Amino acid sequence: MNGSVGPSPGRSAAAVLLPVAAVAAAHIAPAATWLPVVRRCCFPALSGVGRPDHVALTFDDGPDPESTPCFLDALDALGVRATFFVLGDSVVRHPSVALATVHRGHELAVHGWTHDRPWLPSPAADARRLRRAVTAVRDLTGRCPRWYRPPYGILTSGRWAASRAAHLRPVLWTAWGRDWTPEATPASVSSTVGAGLRGGGTVVLHDTDRMSAPGCWRAALGALPGIVRACRDANLSVGPLAEHGSVSTATR
Repeated sequence: MNGSVGPSPGRSAAAVLLPVAAVAAAHIAPAATWLPVVRRCCFPALSGVGRPDHVALTFDDGPDPESTPCFLDALDALGVRATFFVLGDSVVRHPSVALATVHRGHELAVHGWTHDRPWLPSPAADARRLRRAVTAVRDLTGRCPRWYRPPYGILTSGRWAASRAAHLRPVLWTAWGRDWTPEATPASVSSTVGAGLRGGGTVVLHDTDRMSAPGCWRAALGALPGIVRACRDANLSVGPLAEHGSVSTATR
């Protein structure tokens, strides 16, 4: 009988699982920046903190042929320009809406190719999709986007690396309206934004219900005048990230 002892099954499993766990941890660790307290304390530029007399107004998930034009009209009436974080596949499907957004003085930024969830590490796919979205915006408008906000605000190591490769600066937010929920109303959106509204902050709303409860964009639209009025009453100007100041120095 051979006296040699084979590898322990337990050790073999551990040897396999440890590298997998390490990869998963490295993939998801940057997602801690989703937590406002982490961003505020450690990554203010990632929160979108800019000059103290200004508030950056941003919208996610468009363009949408039904709802986005309503926001463009409302912003015109308010005399406000904003940054729209667009999805590449929507830009391709609705190029006239994306172009109208730019022609009316707003800034296009990148929200991804689709609104996918980043559960598994896929750095090559992250880079490819983000590059595709950047190309869609650039080819349509002739302008290279500057900013990137990942879907759901979840940065992973792959998404962070993809944004660096695409020469984009990641920007999340300091205040949101929870305008994607079926219970959202103009009053609830205004109140929720107001709770986090400060000079130098970045507000995120949604100009479409593509990834949200049907029709919830109307709550964000209805809240806009009150949000802008609150900023102006506090002597804060409202505009796009391009006018926001120090956020442009964010670490990439």
